[in-house]
Amino acid sequence: MREVHVTVAAVVARDGKFLFVEESVGGRTVLNQPAGHWEAGETLLEAVVRETLEETGWDVEPTALLGVYEFEPPELGYGFLRFAYLARPLRHHSDRPLDPGIARALWLTSEELRAERARHRSPMVQRCVDDALAGVSHPLSLIGHL
Repeated sequence: MREVHVTVAAVVARDGKFLFVEESVGGRTVLNQPAGHWEAGETLLEAVVRETLEETGWDVEPTALLGVYEFEPPELGYGFLRFAYLARPLRHHSDRPLDPGIARALWLTSEELRAERARHRSPMVQRCVDDALAGVSHPLSLIGHL
């Protein structure tokens, strides 16, 4: 059986732009949605709110499940199962330090993101934006937290 890391990601839109992070991974600076691992004791919704705040300084409110994405990088011995949520930005804490490895948070249009394709952390980055722009959306109740 292969190992799978469960992650969450926030797709946050404001004024025609999306919220991203520049982060250092394997000696490269890459672009990603605010994202991270689901931790024990929290719901997926709590995880996406926490990760977004830790990586960008933004409080967000998840509004819908965008989708569930599977990706297995060939260079790693494990895969990722990403639960991506559409979220609304609520408040920015500009004085909050960002997680280690995060260079900065930034807002990019879909076109600006596409022009930086070589710096995407994974194919999930563009796919999530494309799905959001296509109107893909599922109710938060689709995932039951028991």
